[in-house]
Amino acid sequence: MALTLRTDSELEKALDALVAAEGGSRQEIIRRAVIDYYERRALHARVEEIGERNLEKWADVLERLKHT
Repeated sequence: MALTLRTDSELEKALDALVAAEGGSRQEIIRRAVIDYYERRALHARVEEIGERNLEKWADVLERLKHT
């Protein structure tokens, strides 16, 4: 699938620096960045879910600790 990406000078500079530092192509740099962002968002959602679940589970203990 083809995709056209409009860039500005800031993105061009960043892409050029990453290609120079890591090798590969602009396409690969952008591909990895999107996949990394996607994976971090999924991880963040999972951490939030676990945190909320634990807040519910330990709400009574946390409330008691707040008053000590």
